[in-house]
Amino acid sequence: MNLQGKKVLVVGSGISGIGAVEALNYAGAVPVLFDENEKLDVEEVQKKLKPGVEVNIVIGSLPEDIRLAVELLVLSPGVPTDTEFVEGFRKRGVTVWGEIELAFELGKGMVIGITGTNGKTTTTSLVGAIMSACYKDVDVVGNIGNPYTVTALDATEETVTVAEISSFQLETIDRFCPNVSAILNITPDHLNRHHTMENYAAAKEAICKNQTKEQTCVLNYENSYTRAFGERCPARVVWFSSERKLENGFYMEGEEIFFAECGVSERLMNIHDMRLVGVCNVENVMAAMAVAKACGVPMEKALCVIRGFQPVEHRIEFVATKGGVDFYNDSKGTNPDAAIQGIRAMDRPTVLIGGGYDKQSEYDEWIDAFGGKVKCLVLIGQTREKIAECARRHGLTDIVLADTFEEAFRVCVEKAVSGDAVLLSPACASWGMFPNYEVRGQKFKDMVNQMEEK
Repeated sequence: MNLQGKKVLVVGSGISGIGAVEALNYAGAVPVLFDENEKLDVEEVQKKLKPGVEVNIVIGSLPEDIRLAVELLVLSPGVPTDTEFVEGFRKRGVTVWGEIELAFELGKGMVIGITGTNGKTTTTSLVGAIMSACYKDVDVVGNIGNPYTVTALDATEETVTVAEISSFQLETIDRFCPNVSAILNITPDHLNRHHTMENYAAAKEAICKNQTKEQTCVLNYENSYTRAFGERCPARVVWFSSERKLENGFYMEGEEIFFAECGVSERLMNIHDMRLVGVCNVENVMAAMAVAKACGVPMEKALCVIRGFQPVEHRIEFVATKGGVDFYNDSKGTNPDAAIQGIRAMDRPTVLIGGGYDKQSEYDEWIDAFGGKVKCLVLIGQTREKIAECARRHGLTDIVLADTFEEAFRVCVEKAVSGDAVLLSPACASWGMFPNYEVRGQKFKDMVNQMEEK
């Protein structure tokens, strides 16, 4: 699409919206930045933009003359696509994009797109590190916190862009087509936004809708959704599995990772040779290996990076040992499936902090995964009663409902004894108590590090 002179409405003044406005300005479009939050101040929003960026900023309600002049709508990921506001533009024939589509339109070079319910950040970061060991110009962008639009403007044909892409971002792609894609897993999440699992899965699968058999999609053989999708995936599929030996693909057997091709297997590494822990991270590593191989990276070079790779912050992150108790920060466990991986990584009696914002999740499988390891479940937030009721149905009786995060932490310290673990792995989003999971995780880490030794 030729953006020169095109009147574009950008909805949302967060980092994605700001990045989109700056990219549109560079491309010669005429952007309007709109945010319906009436509490925002125009001057404060303007300060977020780079000097010289020209944009009309509208707060609160959108004037009719601006609405009717819009030729392209660019949504921030947090803006639902099924609102009357958005549908009104669609009915007029206005194209609706998100930041990912805009950046892809403007960018150049090789693109790697990674999605999934869980493991996206770790896998994206690891792939970024592997690519950086082989290519001079590598950008790690997307849902990981660095807007794709910011780097797309400087991309050349030699650039490698590694993008973590959420289901929200995938709802608004059109021609986006990564050279290599990966869907790590699909499990229930964000149903308050997508309404059904079918809608949610379709959003994830869209990452490769424009790919061809000349391109690669990496899929998890042990996830029912991705395994079924493999049969209709438009790209060449490369599988990984943590539960069985594959004839073709990457798999874990015992404590070893192998790559198989036409039934011939090659041992790659022992899982204890890396710093990441838990089966979920073995899956992330195998996905990263598959992506790297599809990009032509020598496997030995990839393995060297994997062995030295540090765990991503807030994902089963060891914080400290205090009084013989190990403290782990898994604040990024924002849904039951992610939290299952967190508790599976524990190898000792565990005092667990759970609960938070209600995304309409069910918690039975998470509770089942405790496997007798959770000696006390400390619950906070909007979902605490719902989770407590579920836990009682599954026979767990040592449950504490805390009114504040600080109270929950105090209970954990009181309940844990030497040899135990304290795990923050909430199975819920942080909203309502914290602005995001990073702030929640950092609060936990600060409280641990401020503890005096018993």
